[in-house]
Amino acid sequence: MKVVLFCGGLGTRLREHSDTIPKPLVNIGYRPILWHLMRYYAHFGHKEFILCLGYRGDLIREYFLNYRAEMSSNFVMEEGGNSIELLDDHSIKDWKITFVETGMHSNLGQRLMRIRHLLAEDEMFLANYSDGLSDLPLNEYLEKVRSSGAIASLLAVRPSQSFHAVRTDDRGYVTDLEEVASSDYWINAGFFCLRREIFDFLNEGEELVLEPFQRLIGHHRLFSLKYSGFWAAMDTFKDKIALDRMEARGDCPWMVWRR
Repeated sequence: MKVVLFCGGLGTRLREHSDTIPKPLVNIGYRPILWHLMRYYAHFGHKEFILCLGYRGDLIREYFLNYRAEMSSNFVMEEGGNSIELLDDHSIKDWKITFVETGMHSNLGQRLMRIRHLLAEDEMFLANYSDGLSDLPLNEYLEKVRSSGAIASLLAVRPSQSFHAVRTDDRGYVTDLEEVASSDYWINAGFFCLRREIFDFLNEGEELVLEPFQRLIGHHRLFSLKYSGFWAAMDTFKDKIALDRMEARGDCPWMVWRR
């Protein structure tokens, strides 16, 4: 299936790291988080990507136009550089990537509408934010989506933040305090699977997960998989540091291609 990745956000909460690099190009180790996500999908055989560009889309284009697997892989060089043998499978030669400018300030629904013509012949397609990683068994997930008959599906995960949920009575007295991460509270983690009928529920200017998904809920056509495995988003500079440290330790659950 084609994989639509939303790469156009401003990434304002990562400006502490850089105010010029778009979030999808922020590295984990030696490679951008966007590469990690695409490599995840490619592992399951989904190698046709549509990148919805916006803020600093030129840098994303440049990264792939000048991509060299040798710069982030182990390799053997012979004959003064005329022969190079990669020791790691990090080539993207069999990937097909379509780059589409979808607007600087467009929301997800608008970006999706602007690539609708590229999905006209697809019964189903995948879509995702470009800042989240998981070890989700994708094939098992897609089997459940297909059997559900849903028009759209999303991954639900427990929040990783250290917030406390507060419950009070009518007078303002606290009746309960509970860590959000250990509560029965689930958040949208992306990893969407969409049927082409999604465009029947999406109007121009609407945000994908608001009005269209509310309409699908009313028709019982929105499916969600609760997943307790690994998921992490690079939302802030703190998140980047955490992922960098995991990569440095070799503790990278999202690298399912290493198994």
